[in-house]
Amino acid sequence: MAKFLPRWARIAAAILAALVVLGYAGALGALYFTQERIILPATTLPADYRFQFDQPFEEVWIPVQGATLHALHFKQPNPRGVVFFLHGNAGNLVTWTTGVDFYRRVNYDLFIIDYRGYGKSTGHVESEAQLHADARAAYDAMATLYRDKPIVIYGRSLGTALAVSLARDVNPRLLILVSAFTSLAAAAAEAYPWAPAWILKYPMRIDAVIGDVKSPILLIHGSDDTLIPLAHSERLKALARSPAELLVVPGAGHNDIHKFPVYLDGLAARLISAGGG
Repeated sequence: MAKFLPRWARIAAAILAALVVLGYAGALGALYFTQERIILPATTLPADYRFQFDQPFEEVWIPVQGATLHALHFKQPNPRGVVFFLHGNAGNLVTWTTGVDFYRRVNYDLFIIDYRGYGKSTGHVESEAQLHADARAAYDAMATLYRDKPIVIYGRSLGTALAVSLARDVNPRLLILVSAFTSLAAAAAEAYPWAPAWILKYPMRIDAVIGDVKSPILLIHGSDDTLIPLAHSERLKALARSPAELLVVPGAGHNDIHKFPVYLDGLAARLISAGGG
């Protein structure tokens, strides 16, 4: 039928097809070059920002290649152990320490870091390998202080990918994954079904690593999480080879799960058990 179209119509169709191809290529290019800002929307803090808490804490600086990571270390007089906390992709240590009193109540120290470009941490994230290396450097800086205490690795959302790989390598007493995804590639495919998988520089394949973790695993997920559906944690539990438990928090979404008593009580019970009761 195309050969019977008028010449002007064939030219218009060709121009339209070229515009569609160029538009698609442009969208892919924009997604490729801006994905760090989408995945890691860092929020900075002034270097002289002063944290204020009603419990003892220390600011810690951890040198890494090309940057310095900033961490907060909350200490109890005689803690059961320590939680090494890897937070989600938004906010910084100001927003991620609003619930630190929980750890005092369960008698755990807390060591929480900001990624490159977040809070007072310098530099900017350039690759997934760099994120994993930074998490390991921060863990090593902390772990020397807890040779005789249980260490729990906690990952939330984006931090779950870093937590799983770290736990595979260091074998903590317990691995906690809150609002985890099977892989960032899978989550990206749900959000950007028109984009090919190869464009993602941060696949973060938790599903390919969790089977190598030897530590007990506690997965916590909100039943109403629309950003990362519960099915992701269900799949990870099925892939785990070490003892794995899934705590579903009824009514909780992605960003409010920490406010629910089911989450708080379940996490407290598991931490107390990991710390020897």
